Amino acid sequence: MKLLASPEIWFVCGSQHLYGPGPLQQVAANAQKVAAALAASKQLPLKTVFKALLTTPDEITNVMLEANHDANCAGLILWMHTFSPSKMWIRGLTVLKKPFLHLHTQFNRDLPWSTIDMDFMNLNQAAHGDREAGFIHTRMRLGRKVVVGHWSDPEVHARIGAWQRAVRAWHDWQGSKFVRFGDNMRQVAVTEGDKVATEMKFGFAVNTHGVGDLVAKISDVGIDSKAVEKLCGEYEQLYAVAKPLRRGGARHAELRYSARLELGMAAFLEEGGYKGFTDTFEDLHGLRQLPGMASQRLMGMGYGFGGEGDWKTAALVRLMKVMNAGLPGGTSFMEDTYHRAPTGHQVLGAHMLEICPSIAAGKPSIEIHPLGIGGKEDPVRMVFNAPAGDALNASLVDLGNRFRLIVNEVKAVKTPQLPKLPVARAVWECKPDFKTACAAWIYAGGAHHTGYSYSVTTEMLEDFATIAGIETVVINAGTTLPQLKQDLRNNEIYYHLAQGIKV
Repeated sequence: MKLLASPEIWFVCGSQHLYGPGPLQQVAANAQKVAAALAASKQLPLKTVFKALLTTPDEITNVMLEANHDANCAGLILWMHTFSPSKMWIRGLTVLKKPFLHLHTQFNRDLPWSTIDMDFMNLNQAAHGDREAGFIHTRMRLGRKVVVGHWSDPEVHARIGAWQRAVRAWHDWQGSKFVRFGDNMRQVAVTEGDKVATEMKFGFAVNTHGVGDLVAKISDVGIDSKAVEKLCGEYEQLYAVAKPLRRGGARHAELRYSARLELGMAAFLEEGGYKGFTDTFEDLHGLRQLPGMASQRLMGMGYGFGGEGDWKTAALVRLMKVMNAGLPGGTSFMEDTYHRAPTGHQVLGAHMLEICPSIAAGKPSIEIHPLGIGGKEDPVRMVFNAPAGDALNASLVDLGNRFRLIVNEVKAVKTPQLPKLPVARAVWECKPDFKTACAAWIYAGGAHHTGYSYSVTTEMLEDFATIAGIETVVINAGTTLPQLKQDLRNNEIYYHLAQGIKV
């Protein structure tokens, strides 16, 4: 995956000097064993390293400042092995800028009923220490994730793993750049947004390059260059290329141009250090066709993409791709159309061309067909069906006074025969049901562009929203419209007052 870092998570244990040097040595040794177990877990995508046993306000503050300034530290896991008076943590937590997870565990899984004594009770006070820590986190209004259970429990590892995926995605956004090739589609509201507020809130920058800058980069890729020849050969090895597009075919020149689009766009993104991009069919001056397969292939490499200039979705797709790195399934930019049969409401995802091959159920075919809009040549595209299974759609919208992340859990089903729709496609059923989910999406202001994923979970996205400090609206099997509407009204009040509450 392009430009994907592998930062580390610091494991920090809290205690105090009340217990004496011997017990503290035991506490440190136990904490190192817990950190080592997390580091060895295959459910955790990032390396967990034991950082320190902290027992004084100065120690705590120094480690938090060190975490802020260490670019390789993505976040911290905090655990109180014994009672650690939480006033010691105020100064350090006040300056901490990195996400943290509070692990509410204890070193021993079982209580030794027949031998337990006061020495054991004094040493193993996580039940007390973590509650003391939890109070100060709540008193300081700190967003964090709390995971409860023994550190050897696979469920605990899974929940920490979900958080680590969110942390890695947040870390990936910091200092990231996304490029818009031209502006967004004219007169469209949801693809607009405050790019200054976005950079202040999320840490990534969005800027525009005229399409002419991209055209110049594509022109640098010669029609008969070896790179084009090599890439066309790669297409024929990886995909089922339609006969007219193959070497010697009547439309092979269009495949070669698509290869030039991919090579030129890839060079532009790599040289600029961009992690995602947008384009729009209304701004293609100098391009012969809308970049269909080129955008699909670049998404497959890990770049975020948004159609019609939708830079928020481009950033969201990148975020979700970082979250699902190493997991089965995939993530794609998505648009949709409805099937409203009385007994089987479904959604057909695939309004345009740019669906990522990471969600393909089999070998994609490469075809060329008219687009019908944009006034350019027929674009080359990959055509495939997406698999059945659990999935979700997510949308990031700018409401003016805040950002909202909307998530709808869905069940993807087998794609029916679509002989006259030559685009990549997925079909799904919404949870809790079509009418409720669509109404909830509309009430929440969800966009017509989404990030669609088989591997990103609601928990990961909720963890990310906590880190970012933004609102989340989840539409799932338990959603009802009366409760959702009430929650939206409550959220309007909360997010209007939230900054004033933090005292």
